[in-house]
Amino acid sequence: RQRVEKNLLRKVDLRMSILVLIYILNYIDRNNAAAARLRGFEDDLHLEGQQFNTILSILYVGYTLMQVPSNMYLNEIGRPSIYLPICMTIWGLISVLTGHFLGAVSTRFFLGFVEAAFFPGALFLLSKWYKRRELGQRTAVLSCGIMISNAFGSLLASAILDGMDGVMGLAAWRWLFYIEGSMTICVAICAIFILPDFPATTTSCSWLTAEEQVLAQLRMEEDAGVDDETECSKGGESGLKQAFSDWKVWWLALAMATLNVLLSFNAFFPTLSATLGYSSTVSLLLCSPPWLFATCVAFLMSRHSDATGERFGHILIPLLVGIAGFMMAMATMNTAVRYLSLFLMAQSYTAFVVYWAWVSNSIPRPTSKRAVALAFINAFSSLGNITGSYVWPKSWGPSYWNSYAICIGSGALCIIMSWIFRRHLVRLNQEIEAKKIEEGPKDFTYLL
Repeated sequence: RQRVEKNLLRKVDLRMSILVLIYILNYIDRNNAAAARLRGFEDDLHLEGQQFNTILSILYVGYTLMQVPSNMYLNEIGRPSIYLPICMTIWGLISVLTGHFLGAVSTRFFLGFVEAAFFPGALFLLSKWYKRRELGQRTAVLSCGIMISNAFGSLLASAILDGMDGVMGLAAWRWLFYIEGSMTICVAICAIFILPDFPATTTSCSWLTAEEQVLAQLRMEEDAGVDDETECSKGGESGLKQAFSDWKVWWLALAMATLNVLLSFNAFFPTLSATLGYSSTVSLLLCSPPWLFATCVAFLMSRHSDATGERFGHILIPLLVGIAGFMMAMATMNTAVRYLSLFLMAQSYTAFVVYWAWVSNSIPRPTSKRAVALAFINAFSSLGNITGSYVWPKSWGPSYWNSYAICIGSGALCIIMSWIFRRHLVRLNQEIEAKKIEEGPKDFTYLL
């Protein structure tokens, strides 16, 4: 069994690796407006006041509306290898149209509407193949796509904005959308042939042996302590009703929303880098090192979190370090100190990475409930992104003292909510332990 399981995980890991590339492009397409802002985006579109912030935030309206229906549909059809690449192709096309701007607000709204399928769908796909102690590291690798996109997206944007200005009579920021949207479409076509379906819906599989297919389903039943598919219909309740009647889902959604307010600096990272006083090209290049550092920290912390089976502490430490970074930026306009603060801010994304593993661990079954819960938590937490879009107005720059203060408050609230949630899981584990004594062994316990 160990030999078969090792081969199974190796094969699944190889196929799942394309999710990282998709997520990189997902965030590049989502955040390229921030890079375009440095090269005439606002001036060419005659944007004033909060209009640029509205263009950023409107994406999350469509993103919020579509996630739950999308994951319910994905659970129903069981074919992520077809569904996710189709959605990816559509959002790549919309990103190309954003460069032409047939209505700035409408294209950004529909971009979020279609992008909503990916992240909750990817989380759900991972949770169908990996056990709880394996999920943290895989979720981390997926989520590192955000940080890699922020690092290399800035380099790519810098190259396009420098080299394409005036080509065919078009502004460089338009080429930014054309090129990055086209890259997304090409990867989407490849993903159709690489992404796996769910273990239970994988038929006529050429990349798994019969033993590996059976083991893939057996592993998940053992990890949850019950047959996932059988419990889906328990009590006749739909996954939608089960998810919305569980207060843990609402609590986690609110905690993630506060975390996303803290992480709102991500969309404005080129703007914060520009406060150091360098040219737009240098400002974009300076964005890369903090995110490369954050990627390494997130990978190591999530790996340690999986090894120890502990989540809360691995969320707390990055948030405290990130809050220290905000305080440094508030305290001075010194170039070296503020650039160092960007490294500390960026590594706070580690909390986001570990949090998603914790969310998946805390809502283990049934699958229909987990699909809705993951989508709803991500959708509700997007309210934090919408709010965060208005936390960084130009009038508060270049110090952005008020913005940093809001992020610190959001981080503190997230820490408090996470600690309360951990205390609740401790009580649930005590109840499970008591039932073990009365009714016999049950393997499942919540990770703290």
